[in-house]
Amino acid sequence: MAHHKSALKRIRQTEARNEHNKYYAKTVRNMIKSLRNITEKDAAAEMLPKVSSYLDKLAKKNIIHDNKASNLKSGLAKHVNSL
Repeated sequence: MAHHKSALKRIRQTEARNEHNKYYAKTVRNMIKSLRNITEKDAAAEMLPKVSSYLDKLAKKNIIHDNKASNLKSGLAKHVNSL
């Protein structure tokens, strides 16, 4: 157990940050899942920019890695184009 005030504060900050990051990572996973389940090309093409933008925001905030965001965007674009 931590004995210093600064260590206790660091623990509180880390827990809050983990909850925050978990929420946004789960949100983007749900967005990706719903986009992959769409079978109509028009609806998927309309949703793709929103998901891509969200992935870019998470990569910018270091919630997910830049390369992971790029790989996901590429895969989603391929999926939408194949519809």
